[in-house]
Amino acid sequence: MSATGTHDERLDRESCYRAVKSRDRRFDGVFYTAVRTTGIYCRPSCPARTPAFQNVTFHPSAASAQAAGYRACKRCLPDATPGSPDWDVAATAAGRAMRLIADGVVDREGVDGLARRVGYTSRHLTRILTAELGAGPLALARAKRAQTARVLIETTELTYADVAFASGFSSVRQFNDTIREVYAASPTDLRGRRGGRAGTGTVTMRLAVRTPYHGSALLAFLAIRAVPGVEAAGEGWYARTLALPHGGGTVRLEVPDAVEPGQTAFATATFVLDDLRDTGAATERVRRMLDADCDPVAVAAAFAGDPVVGPLVRAWPGLRVPGHVDGHEIAVRAVLGQQVSVAGARTVAARLVEQHGRLLARPDGALTHLFPDADTLAGLSPEQLPMPRVRGRALIALCAAIASGALALDRGPDRDDVRRALLAIPGIGPWTADYIALRALGHPDVFLPTDLGIRDALAGLGRDPSTAAELARGWSPWRSYAQLYLWQTLSKET
Repeated sequence: MSATGTHDERLDRESCYRAVKSRDRRFDGVFYTAVRTTGIYCRPSCPARTPAFQNVTFHPSAASAQAAGYRACKRCLPDATPGSPDWDVAATAAGRAMRLIADGVVDREGVDGLARRVGYTSRHLTRILTAELGAGPLALARAKRAQTARVLIETTELTYADVAFASGFSSVRQFNDTIREVYAASPTDLRGRRGGRAGTGTVTMRLAVRTPYHGSALLAFLAIRAVPGVEAAGEGWYARTLALPHGGGTVRLEVPDAVEPGQTAFATATFVLDDLRDTGAATERVRRMLDADCDPVAVAAAFAGDPVVGPLVRAWPGLRVPGHVDGHEIAVRAVLGQQVSVAGARTVAARLVEQHGRLLARPDGALTHLFPDADTLAGLSPEQLPMPRVRGRALIALCAAIASGALALDRGPDRDDVRRALLAIPGIGPWTADYIALRALGHPDVFLPTDLGIRDALAGLGRDPSTAAELARGWSPWRSYAQLYLWQTLSKET
């Protein structure tokens, strides 16, 4: 059963109903169950009594269920689920568009702006989204705004006006009308007796992640690569600065250590934002970094019989591929990391930040700078960069392509097109292009056979490193996760 069907008839009704009867959490966010007799839609794992088969329809998105006239269940809160893992696995036009919608592109640039980023006309993109997700881009963006608003209403002290604009609504009236229509309740009903207070730009949210989830390994990966001024880390937490559409900000994350399958897991994110309108974009980008929507059960099943990766999956269930909050930043850091150690790349990045990064409006302890933007770096000469000139020229050419719009690393364009554009830049080779795809584009099927860490990991497991590419062919379509499991064997935990 796939998350990407068109309408109820394109989703396998029998498979969906079996998931509902067993209250299978793996399908939360993959599809939604609408019940004709109650007029509500639920997540598959809703604890309410299972409705009769003839009384349910299945929808590939919350927006599809809302468009059919259903309201969200107040018991299972179907909108508070991780997104569909299919959006990253298939990376179809619909999946890429959904990532951009979650980032707030429709709110900022309209449907035409979304269509340009995905590479289609507005009309054709609307047809694709309606066919695959049961709703057009405006309805999908509206559903995302409603979801963000509900979380802010229930978990923060922001006033309703602040919640409205932080969620992406253009007016308080639009916010009120949407909440009443989607949730059959007013904002006051959702919040209860707690009153709101004027926002200070600080928002704390719980971000749902699929289980099993090995948060400590992800934090360790980020911590060892943390660039001073931009990132900081400690026991059980990680923090960094954020360059967002309307201003800067920071986020501090507390991530669950190791959560077993079937349990509910959340990461706690505290945002300090210059502009509350960036709340949705900040949330989506942090979710990408956490790889929150991955289906770890499917990954584990794919490696169950593999003699190399299988034992590693059993040792560290729920390992994630660390994404990133900024495609430009991870691309620059990939170039800095060519042919040097992790520590060496971090040192060079710190010098780059100190010399060319922009100071935060409100520095927060060790978090002082935003990573240098593409326009700034594209305007430098190789002599101004703390690296060999050949690599400096490659970095400047990369930033020039990003600054001009010739290259976009926002998960909107087709991944293969992005890879070709990267390889066309002098000094950008397959390792760099694939590392960018791994972390910036969320590609689940990338492998770096020439990576020194992979070669050391295979040697440590008693495998011939020269067979890396051959071994990896059997790990598709989850080679990115095999990559992380092999890297994990080199960690301090091991």
